[in-house]
Amino acid sequence: MSLVSFLPLLSFVISITNAILIFTRYIKKGGTHLLIWAIGMVFYGVGGLSEALYGLFGWNPIVFRLWYLFGAILVAAWLGQGTVYLLVRTRIAHITMAIVLVGSIYAAVRVFTAQLDPSLMTSSLHTGSELSGHAIITPGVRSLTPIFNSYGTLTLVGGAIYSAFIFWRKRIMAHRALGNLLIAAGAIFPAFGGAFSRFGIPGALYISEVLGAILLLAGFIRAVTPMKDAK
Repeated sequence: MSLVSFLPLLSFVISITNAILIFTRYIKKGGTHLLIWAIGMVFYGVGGLSEALYGLFGWNPIVFRLWYLFGAILVAAWLGQGTVYLLVRTRIAHITMAIVLVGSIYAAVRVFTAQLDPSLMTSSLHTGSELSGHAIITPGVRSLTPIFNSYGTLTLVGGAIYSAFIFWRKRIMAHRALGNLLIAAGAIFPAFGGAFSRFGIPGALYISEVLGAILLLAGFIRAVTPMKDAK
C-alpha cells in the first residue's frame, strides 16, 4: 500500500476511534457538544477514507464528492459547532446549529449536483493535493469551503485556546487546559498541511491530517482524564 493510501486510511481509523470514544462519553454523561464533536470526527474519518480510496483505485466521482463535502467543507464547522455548544448560551448555540445544519444540507445538494471535470484535478503524485476542488466546475460550489472552514477554525481553535486560558488562569483542571491546547493544535495541522502540499511537498496534507487526528484524539483523552496530582 502506497503512502497516498496508507496515511489517509490511518487518519480514518484514528478519527473513527475518537468518534466512538466521544459518543460513548455522550451516552454516559450527556452533553450536546459531545454529540456534535462525535459527528464531526465521523466527517473527519469519511474524508480520510475517501482519500485512501482515491489512492487505491483512482478517480471516482462519488468518492470525490464525499471527500469534498465531508473532508473539505463540513468537518471543521461541525467540530467548531460542538465547541460553541460547550462555551455559549444554549439558545445561541441552537441558532448557530440551525444555520450550520441548513448550510450543510445546502452544501450537500450543491456538491452532489455539481458538474465535475477530473482532468482539472492536480496531477502531481504523493503531495497530498491530488484531490482538488478544481475538478468542480459549477460556479459557487468551491466558495463554500472557506466559509465553513473559517467558522470552524474560529470556533474550534479559538474556543479551545480560550478554554485552556481560563483553566490556566484559574489554576484548575490542568488536564483540561492541556487537552484544549492539543485540540487546538490538532485543528490547525491540516490547514498547514494543505498549504505545504501546494508547494509540492510529498505527502504534506496526508501527514498533517494524521497528526491532526492524533492530536485531537490525545486532546480529548487528556481533557477527560484528570492528572494523578490534580486536586
